[in-house]
Amino acid sequence: MIIRDKRIKVEEFCEDDSLAAEDGKPVYSDALFFDLEHYIYRVPICIGVFGCCYYEEKERELRVTQYMIENERDSLEILEMARDYFEEMKAKKSHIVTFSGNNDFTVIRHLFHKHGIEFSIDEEFRHLDLQKQYEKEMKEGIGLKALEKIFEIDRGEELISGSTLAKTFSKLIKDEDYIRRIPRQKIEKILSYNEQDIVSLFQIYVNWNKLNYMYKPEVREKTESMQQEAET
Repeated sequence: MIIRDKRIKVEEFCEDDSLAAEDGKPVYSDALFFDLEHYIYRVPICIGVFGCCYYEEKERELRVTQYMIENERDSLEILEMARDYFEEMKAKKSHIVTFSGNNDFTVIRHLFHKHGIEFSIDEEFRHLDLQKQYEKEMKEGIGLKALEKIFEIDRGEELISGSTLAKTFSKLIKDEDYIRRIPRQKIEKILSYNEQDIVSLFQIYVNWNKLNYMYKPEVREKTESMQQEAET
C-alpha cells in the first residue's frame, strides 16, 4: 500500500464567498473533501486511490491523506483503512464535500457490503455535492475540469483519462509484480491527479459565491457598473 500524508498551505480567503450549508453557514472547516479513483468492470472491483482532505483552521492548511493499492491484497486493506479514516473523522467533521459524489459513494457502499465492512457514509456525514449545487443554481450540467476553468484553477499538468486509470488498477490487481515495473512518475501522476481533485473541491467551495460574477457576463457588467458609479 502506498500511503501519502501531505500538508498544503491555503491562501487567504473570505468566508462570505463560501458556499453555505443547510443552516446558512459555510462548513469549510467542518467538512471532508473526498474523491476516489476506482476500477469498475460491470460492478465495482476495487478502489485504486482513496483521497480525502480537510482544512486545519489554526494552521491555515489542508491535511491531505491518500491510499493507493499496489496489488490485489491491498484491495481489501484500502477499504479497511478508508473505514478507519472515516471512523476517526466522524467525531470531528459533520459534512463531506464531493463532485458527483454519488458515483464514489455507490462504489464504496458496494465494496463495504461485499467485504462485510460496517460503515455508512450516508448516516455519519451530510453530503454536499458541488456538481448538483452547480446544476441547481445554473440550470445546466458541468464537469469538474470545466468548473476548475471557471474558477481559474490551473492543474499545470496533463490530465489522466478514466480509461487509463482503470487499466492501471486492473494490471495492479491481476499482476503481483506490476507495481515493480510501473514507472514511479506514473504513480506520482496518479496521486497528484487525485490530490488536485480534492484540493480543487476545497478551492471551489470557499470561492463559490464568486460564481455568478465569474460565470454570468450580465452580473459582472452590472457589478462593474455599480462600482464605477460609486467611485464617481
